[in-house]
Amino acid sequence: MADQEGIQSRLNNIRSVEPILEAMRTISLGSWQASLGRHYRLGRYSERLAAILAALAPRLGARRSRTSHAQAGRVEALVIGSERGLCGAFNSSLVQFADPVLEGYAASGLSVRLFVLGSRAQRSLERVGRTPDEFRPLPMTALPSVELANELTRGWLRRYEAYEIDAAYVIYHAYRDSRLYEPVETRLIPPSLPALSSASPATPAPTWPVPYVDADPVALYRRLVRLWTVSEMYRILLSSSAAEHSTRFQLMEGATQNTQRLTQELTIALQSVRQRAITAEMLDLAAGAGMLGAQQ
Repeated sequence: MADQEGIQSRLNNIRSVEPILEAMRTISLGSWQASLGRHYRLGRYSERLAAILAALAPRLGARRSRTSHAQAGRVEALVIGSERGLCGAFNSSLVQFADPVLEGYAASGLSVRLFVLGSRAQRSLERVGRTPDEFRPLPMTALPSVELANELTRGWLRRYEAYEIDAAYVIYHAYRDSRLYEPVETRLIPPSLPALSSASPATPAPTWPVPYVDADPVALYRRLVRLWTVSEMYRILLSSSAAEHSTRFQLMEGATQNTQRLTQELTIALQSVRQRAITAEMLDLAAGAGMLGAQQ
């Protein structure tokens, strides 16, 4: 009887957890798909920005070149982790990658100001002895916003143009596919603009006529550079979000399958215990009625 009660208790506990796992799995799947959808639409927007930059660049001449900073060696480093747990080694593997990268900055004589997005990443960094200079939590129930990307990027660009920093780097998990993400380091500022790179033979020529620019080309170009940099920052945030939610979905999917397997195993075990109890009861009844003794 004790075995039956124990199995039934375990079965009830697992069945009470199943709806929670299913809800988390569904939420993670929706957030993952939403991140990928926004990432795709942002890619289309970036393609249009790149085409406009390519059309505007020939009108700038030498004026588009920047003067190098008088004082070098000051960089911003942003680490993007997660706000919530239940995503496996997402934050710990990111910190394992980020720690030697940050150490390399210091070994190169750079003055690093560390900025962290995500409470889990903050705690993981503090466990390896790195306290952020600035921290900001990520939204718990929503995707990172373009307003966050705009705020971060414009602040760095202002400081860059005022010669207060020389570069801004972002360390994050880049989404690769449904079962793979990769920790990467990328330079956000100064931006790597497609219009300034060498033209590829495979790059098609613009299909529109030669544009007429009724504005200061340099001012327009600087405006487009800001938009491009903000879109790159938002792309990074969405890539990190897609990696996080795809990882959480896979873990919740595995946990759901495990609970289903355990439920099936415990159900079979409970039926077996009940059958043994019924058989033992029938034998006791038969023995009490003298049926077993008569057969002997």
